[in-house]
Amino acid sequence: MKKRLVFALFIQLSLIPAFAWSAEVNDPAEDIAALVTTALSNNPELKASEARWQMFASKAKQAKALDDPMVMFKLQNMLTRQPGVFNLDPTSAKVVGISQQLPFWGKRGLREKVALSEAESYKWAFEERKLELTKMVKENYYQLWAVNKMIGIIDKNLKILSNFLTINELKYSVGQGVQQDIYKAGLEKSKMLDMQISLQQQRKSLEANLNYLTYRSGNTPIGTFPDFTLPRVTLSREQLNEAALNNRPQVKSLASLVTKAQASRRLAKKESYPDFNLSAEYMFREPITTGMTTDPGYNMFSVGLSFNLPIQQQKRRAMLAESTFETTMATEELNALKNSISYTINETLAQLDRRRQQVELYSGGIIPQSGQSLESALISYRVNKVDFLTLLDSRMNLFNYERELFESKAEYMMKIAQLEAVVGSEVTVTPASAAIPAAPRSENHELPNK
Repeated sequence: MKKRLVFALFIQLSLIPAFAWSAEVNDPAEDIAALVTTALSNNPELKASEARWQMFASKAKQAKALDDPMVMFKLQNMLTRQPGVFNLDPTSAKVVGISQQLPFWGKRGLREKVALSEAESYKWAFEERKLELTKMVKENYYQLWAVNKMIGIIDKNLKILSNFLTINELKYSVGQGVQQDIYKAGLEKSKMLDMQISLQQQRKSLEANLNYLTYRSGNTPIGTFPDFTLPRVTLSREQLNEAALNNRPQVKSLASLVTKAQASRRLAKKESYPDFNLSAEYMFREPITTGMTTDPGYNMFSVGLSFNLPIQQQKRRAMLAESTFETTMATEELNALKNSISYTINETLAQLDRRRQQVELYSGGIIPQSGQSLESALISYRVNKVDFLTLLDSRMNLFNYERELFESKAEYMMKIAQLEAVVGSEVTVTPASAAIPAAPRSENHELPNK
C-alpha cells in the first residue's frame, strides 16, 4: 500500500510544475508608459522643480528693468517772515523736478543675460529631473517584474519540495530511504521559505515606492507585470555620446551656468564704470515789484547730470575674481559631466552586452540542459539509480538558473532605462531578430509510466 502511495506521489510530483505554471493571475496588467505619464503629471517634487524654474524666469524679467524715476516737488527760497509768498524775493519759486538713474551702457543687458542664463539652467534642471523620475519608475517596474517572477518559481518549488519531503518520509518508513534525505529536503524547503519572506517584503517595498513615485495612495493595488521581449540598442557608442551631448538636459544646464558666469565676469568689469543720474527741474516764479527791485518773474528750468566715482577698487576686484572662479568652476563641471557621460555609456553598453549574452545562454542552453538533467534524474531516482541528493541538486540548479534568467532580463531593461537617462532621450531600439524565449517550463519532467 505504501509503495503505491509513493508511486502516486511521483506522478503528482511530475504534474505539479505544469499546474504551477498554468496558474493565471487575473489582476489587470500595469502599463509602463502609463506609469511614467502618471509620475510626470503628479509627482510633487517634479512640480516643485518646475515652479523653481518659473520663479527664476520671473526674476529674469526684473533684471533689465530701470529703477523707477524720482519726481520732486519743492518750495524754494521762501521767506521765513512770510512763508507761502513768492513775489517778495526773486529767488523764490515753486519747483517740480524729475530724475532717472541710468546704469553705464551695457550693464542692464549683462544683468539680464546673467538672470536669463540662471533661469535657463533651472529649466534644464527640471527636464533632467523628468528624465531621472522616468528612469526610477522604469527601474522600479522591472524590479517588481523580476521579484514577482521569482516569487512564482519559489511557490512552484515549495510545492515540489513538500512532495520531496513526503516521498522521503514514506520511503524511509518502508525502509527504502535514509533519514539524511528527509533532513536535506526540509532544509532546502526552509531556505526557500526564508527567500520567499524576503522577496515578499521586497515586493511590498517596491510597490510602496512605485506608488510614491507616481504620487498615488500608499495602498493603491499594483497589477501584474507582463513579459517582454528584450530590445536591442542600434546606435553606436559615438552616436550615443553625440546624442547625449546634444540632448542631455544636465549638459544644457551646466552650459547655461557657464554662460551665466561669463556674463557675470563681463558685468564685474563694467562695475569699474560709473552710473549716471539725469535730472530736470522747472521753476514757477511770480513777478516782483517792490521799492527796491522789479522782476518780471519768468519761469526757469535746470538740467543736471551726476554720477558716482568708482574709486573703491578692492570691492570690484573681488567681484571680478569671484566671477572668474565661477566661470572656471562651471566649465570644469561641464567637462567632468561630458567625461562621465562617455564613461557611463561605455560601461552601460558593456553591461547590456553581458546581460543579453547571459539571457541567451540561460534561455537557449543552460535552462534546457538543466531541465533535461532534472528529467533524467527523476527517471533514475524512480528506479533507484541515483540518490535523492542528486535529484535535489538537479531541482535546485534549475531553480537557480531560472532565477538568474529573470534577474538578467530585469537588469537588462534597467540598464536600458539608465542609458536613456544618460543620453537624454529614448534610445533607438528594435526588437531582437530572434525573440528571447521565456524560461522553459517543467511540464515535460514527468516520470514515464511503467
